[in-house]
Amino acid sequence: MNRLLLCSTLLAILLAPSAQAADVVVNVLAVRPGGGEVKLLLFDREDGFRKEDKARQVLRLPAGAGAVTGTFAGLPAGRYAVIAYHDENGDGKLNLRLGMFPKEGYGLSNNLKPLGPPKFADAAFDLPDAGLRVDILLDY
Repeated sequence: MNRLLLCSTLLAILLAPSAQAADVVVNVLAVRPGGGEVKLLLFDREDGFRKEDKARQVLRLPAGAGAVTGTFAGLPAGRYAVIAYHDENGDGKLNLRLGMFPKEGYGLSNNLKPLGPPKFADAAFDLPDAGLRVDILLDY
């Protein structure tokens, strides 16, 4: 009886569906030459959207003229949004004009071009189990 229970338990564990892990591959396009780094911020909820310390993950990539690619790996399927910006002067933040308008290249998933502060719901996309490729065009 114990042997049958053990075998049944092991079989159930082996046949149980495992959690899928998907990747979001982000291509940042129209990066200006001149150095610095491109930052990619991945968010999975509205709360704290646009705040780097509230991002689920942050990637820092060397800026290269034209395009830069980064991958957020091993994510569960769900709803996400990405903010990308080109930190041209290397000060670690997105510099703003009048405290509101980006002075450095900036873009959002869905290539959203908001007239006011961007909202998570407008930039969000659904990540399927198979993963997804997202292109973001920077606006300078």
